[in-house]
Amino acid sequence: MKQFLKEIFTSQQYDEKNFFLMAGPCVVENETLIFEVAEKVSQICKRLQIPFIFKASYRKANRTSGNSFTGIGDKDALEILKKVKEKLSIPVVTDIHTADEAARAAEYVDVLQIPAFLCRQSDLLIAAAQTGKIINVKKGQFVSGEAMRFAVKKIKNAGNEKVLLTERGTTFGYQDLVVDYRNLPIMQQYAPVVMDVTHSLQQPNQTSGVTGGNPQMISTIAKAAIAVGADGLFIETHPQPAKALSDGANMLQLDLLEPLLAQLITLRRAVL
Repeated sequence: MKQFLKEIFTSQQYDEKNFFLMAGPCVVENETLIFEVAEKVSQICKRLQIPFIFKASYRKANRTSGNSFTGIGDKDALEILKKVKEKLSIPVVTDIHTADEAARAAEYVDVLQIPAFLCRQSDLLIAAAQTGKIINVKKGQFVSGEAMRFAVKKIKNAGNEKVLLTERGTTFGYQDLVVDYRNLPIMQQYAPVVMDVTHSLQQPNQTSGVTGGNPQMISTIAKAAIAVGADGLFIETHPQPAKALSDGANMLQLDLLEPLLAQLITLRRAVL
């Protein structure tokens, strides 16, 4: 594990042979839900000795429909994420969408995430890099693994060596994604690589205006990623995905997370 990751996991006891996990609901819906998920996943990761970063977007800028939920308000959502970080002693990751969001969000979280559709936005990457935080760049659905070296180079040229790359599927027709697992070892030439298990199963651009998903394949995508050698996993999870305000169609039900992670640890040990 890279030193910059070890530094944000100093308050956690974990097995260094395990993958790290980014997990949480898609978006900050309310404080009660956020703490319910963060506490439960944190406890699971302690039992399994998995290093854990809590994930929730403070605002959702990329929505299919203009009527879709985008958040409870930036300041309120960021304050909730800060409470999670401080009260539970776990690092936190959230998305940013524009260059002027970078410095503000960096005051509250440990990792800034660049959404897939924005992975080529130079101003955004540079502004994120200049915060000094860890930057997780999601591979665009339209970009090859090889091309992600340019995103990494932009961040490093701005003086920040703390970069992660995340695979989240490639556009396959108008309403589906496919995962090319060759991208994992290719991108590992440039940075540690995370597999976004749940977003890879999205079915975007539905005529209903709500993104669909294929959550029954979560276990398959995750196992394949571990077998290939992913450094980390990204899993959105919710107690009741059908009632989630964003991306419920591809999220993992919270009570299914621990048995899946236990299987993945066994697989990880087998392939090391």
